[in-house]
Order: sequence, then structure tokens, then C-alpha cells
Amino acid sequence: MPDLPIARDLLTEAPPAVADTVVLDYDARLMRRKRIVGQGGLSFLVDLAEVTNLDDYWGFALEDGRAVAVEPAPEDLIEVRGDLPRFAWHIGNRHTPCQIAADHLTIRRDPVIEAMLAHVGAILTPATGPFRPEGGAYGKGRTMGHDHGHSHHHPHHQDGC
Repeated sequence: MPDLPIARDLLTEAPPAVADTVVLDYDARLMRRKRIVGQGGLSFLVDLAEVTNLDDYWGFALEDGRAVAVEPAPEDLIEVRGDLPRFAWHIGNRHTPCQIAADHLTIRRDPVIEAMLAHVGAILTPATGPFRPEGGAYGKGRTMGHDHGHSHHHPHHQDGC
């Protein structure tokens, strides 16, 4: 295998020229080390110092001077309308990532969460588009949900929607 260009740094603004673009879904935009192939065929290795939420950045800076843009991939989503504060509480209580707009909430398709929301009166509309949920309440990044099916004795806060 030939040596791949390496991206150890991220860009916060668009450079004058772009070598390629990668289209990544919400889950794939959280990474530390991974081989990626851009839309135009450019292969490179991402080797970041720590796990990073790429939503906070414009793209990758390759060590050879080239730049690669990051775009969110379209995903299967559900728009939630109605009593938004109540529905946001239910979504957050399940540690489900949630995108917030003035007139609706957006979550990724999940039959269990959708059934729960329908049961409490939400108006649900399927949608497709990039998913950019709110970050955690304690700084940039992601909410890191966990399963309530286990026993734990540590206090936690609801960081979802």
C-alpha cells in the first residue's frame, strides 16, 4: 500500500483551494484515526491527537499542504412538532441527539423514539438532510448518551435536546 497523505490538523475556515471533499454522516463526523476516501478519490489518513467532533471544523489540513472539505451527509430524520418543551424533555431524557429549530425538533429516525413521541402527541414528519444536533451542555462536542438499563451510582445530567 502506498503511503497516504496524513491529516493531523483541522481547518476552521475554507482555504483558497480544495483537493477533495468527504461526505460523512453524524456518527462518522466523530473520529480520531481513520482512513478516508474523498468524493474525488483522494485517500488519506486522519490521525488526530484525540477523538474530535468534526462539526466544529471546516475540514482537514493534509501535511502536504492540501485541504479536504467535510460535508454532512444526508440522513433519514424525523421532524417533531407540537409541544416542543415537553417533547424536548422526553428526547433528552433518552439521551437522544436532537437538532433544535424555532418551530420543530429534528432527530434521526428511530422507531422506538418515534412511537414514544407519537404516544405523547407529537406531530412527526419524515425528512432527509444533514443532521447537526446540539452539543453537550458542558462545552463543545457531543452528548454522550448511555443506557439506563444498568445500575449506576453517579449523578448525571440530561444533556440531550
